[in-house]
Amino acid sequence: MPDRLHRHFQCMGVAVYLAALLIVSTCFHQHALLPLWMAWGIGTVLCFFGLGYWFYQRWRHDTPKAFTRKLFWWALGIRMAYVGVIIFYYYFQTGVSFEYGATDSWNYHRCAGYLADLLRAGQFGEMVNVLSTNRLGFSDQGYLLYLTGLYTCFGKNILGPRLLKALMSAWMCVAIYRLASRNLGEKTARIAAVMALLLPQFIHYNGTYQKETELLFLAVMALERFDYLIHSKRYTFWNILVPVLFTVLTFGFRTIVGMTLIASFVVDVLCCEKPLLSRRARVVVAASIVLLAGLLALTPVGKEMLMMARINFGTGNATAEKYEAMELGYAQYASGKYTAPGFLTLPLTNLVEEANPNQKMMNGNYYIKNYLAFFALLSLVVAFRERRWRSLSLVGSFTLVYAVAIACSFAFNSERYHLPVMPGLLIMAAFAMVHFRRKDFKWYYAYCAVLLVAIVVWNYLKLAARGLV
Repeated sequence: MPDRLHRHFQCMGVAVYLAALLIVSTCFHQHALLPLWMAWGIGTVLCFFGLGYWFYQRWRHDTPKAFTRKLFWWALGIRMAYVGVIIFYYYFQTGVSFEYGATDSWNYHRCAGYLADLLRAGQFGEMVNVLSTNRLGFSDQGYLLYLTGLYTCFGKNILGPRLLKALMSAWMCVAIYRLASRNLGEKTARIAAVMALLLPQFIHYNGTYQKETELLFLAVMALERFDYLIHSKRYTFWNILVPVLFTVLTFGFRTIVGMTLIASFVVDVLCCEKPLLSRRARVVVAASIVLLAGLLALTPVGKEMLMMARINFGTGNATAEKYEAMELGYAQYASGKYTAPGFLTLPLTNLVEEANPNQKMMNGNYYIKNYLAFFALLSLVVAFRERRWRSLSLVGSFTLVYAVAIACSFAFNSERYHLPVMPGLLIMAAFAMVHFRRKDFKWYYAYCAVLLVAIVVWNYLKLAARGLV
């Protein structure tokens, strides 16, 4: 990808966002975002696109070892600095060092503190009772147990877990780089890694008390270690155990992520090139993965996870019914058959005041995903055009399967449920950027125009549904 093309993508990304913000703020000026939320959005978009180009230009000629070292330390430094700043920001905004509307975070914090006290006192039976009566079920207890372990060892310190999040997120950037480099080449890997370094979603959740950073870390490490296992062909006990362990742990954070990981492993094994695995080896490995997944499903934990998946992701009209209960207009369109076409793009960014503070604060985060979705979709065309579709079998299958599942579920309008899509989306977007052709410009500009109109319409519908326009 020529430097001027890279710079053009960055400039267009900023321009479309500013145009959307200007149009929405002008057309619906009575409901325009407050200056604080505008500052968050503009700053987020400018930093991601501007610094992304700057870092890539400075590091593109470094050796892989030097690039990896710089990537990790810069990622860790940025995330630790953000943690320090956001704690004080939330304290002055909300009176506590937790994010806006931090109901889930407070529950995690209080319950983990109580369990840590029980663990120190040796009251294991009471711990089991608390966990068994937890209304969230097993699929949401991994993070709770993780916090309990930290509180037991280091006390109820809210800074420590966030600094560990920063460490996990920084190493995840390295894992994304290695995963992309092994399959799609060095240039694609470096663009994806720099985007991961600066992606506001990855940075933001280090400063919250939600489980997204840990979930992302486990999912990316499972993908990277499994990919290493297949490419290295070193089928040792430890090389097999590590991706299995990471995959199993994801079930304790979000069931659908673990299920999607297993599905992507099977797809990758069946689609990998012959030099990596013989036909017989493919059948054996794929059958082994399916057998292990089947055995897990037969356990009490597996049955609970399947039940949670059916309840949470199999009820296509759950969101529509919720919006109808809130007496919002257009509620009938909040179901999978309408939201599925936007599986990689949703949710669109919110640029009006009629939203919760987290959505308004993260409006730039939403937009960056909306914009990069074009390149992720284009990567599917490029993969077949360049006859590289096998190289996207692992990352692509995980990203697409999970994105479709969430778009058809109750969580289609929840940004944090879409977050596991982002590592794969960055890799796919970087691949499309590297192989972008002049003929692709017509589709690119058409998407930018459609995205601009879609954001304006989306915000109009948010207001119209509440009878405000």
